[in-house]
Amino acid sequence: MSQTRPFPIDTRLTGISLAYQNRTLIADQVLPRVAVGNQSFKWLNHTKADRFTIPNTIVGRNGRPNEVEFSATETAGVTYDYGLDDVVPNDDVASAPEGYDPLGRAVEGLTDLIALDREARVAALVFAAATYPSGNKETNTGDEFWDDVDSNPVTQLLDALATPLMRPNTMVMSQKVFDRLRTNAKIVKSIQANGTDTGIISRQAIANLFEVQTILVGEAFVNTAKPGQTATYARAWGNHCALLHINPLSNTRSPQMTFGYTAQWQGRIAGQMSEPQTGLRGAIRVRVGESVNEIIAAADCGYFIENAISG
Repeated sequence: MSQTRPFPIDTRLTGISLAYQNRTLIADQVLPRVAVGNQSFKWLNHTKADRFTIPNTIVGRNGRPNEVEFSATETAGVTYDYGLDDVVPNDDVASAPEGYDPLGRAVEGLTDLIALDREARVAALVFAAATYPSGNKETNTGDEFWDDVDSNPVTQLLDALATPLMRPNTMVMSQKVFDRLRTNAKIVKSIQANGTDTGIISRQAIANLFEVQTILVGEAFVNTAKPGQTATYARAWGNHCALLHINPLSNTRSPQMTFGYTAQWQGRIAGQMSEPQTGLRGAIRVRVGESVNEIIAAADCGYFIENAISG
């Protein structure tokens, strides 16, 4: 039986929202999206000891192999709705120059802000010391800062990569942190064939040096000032670095370990509603939103370096 909904989803506007992508954002790669069947769902929190405790595997001539059981705890989760509106006067639609779509532009702007909000949420979660177990984090000070001439991020990163239960395959940092890392004397000297300690090293060369698959560099800025105040811009990914084991095939029911993912219900939507009381000739309310929840499934699969650089 069909239902009458107060918010009609517009397939054209939804298509614009889905196609629009700010390529400087990395949240979807840090915590990949996985589909869930409902806003309320359950995800499996696996007993990690099951995968690291060695059972007796020897089998006697007339014996039976030992039985093992892989256990998990079902954890309740729920997706949260994130959305924004923009009211476009009908006068703007009627007087728009040829080739300009006011409703489409509104969708793009709303989509960008929703994505930026998600970027900030993921950065705050991944770069929070409380996210990680006590043995999987450290804070740089003094000559440990990667922008200090005496620092040695090579040793620090090798030790950090060897700590988690699953070796990290991904490094996450801001553009500023990456620029300090790629020009660090110890990094340059470790990669340059002629042994020089000055220069700029490529992302792929650093990935090869530490044998990780991906280095994700966040470029996003956010305005930290309150509405109405002078804008103050800060990097969403700050001065930190995270080393994560990310399994893109893992999901809420998967037995495969991964640092985290994003539960997503249905997908991003966009639509429009009439606003007859706005303006002399009315207006159109454009809405964009999504239902998601960022989940840290196995914090043991990550390592956090707080204040990798001095600032």
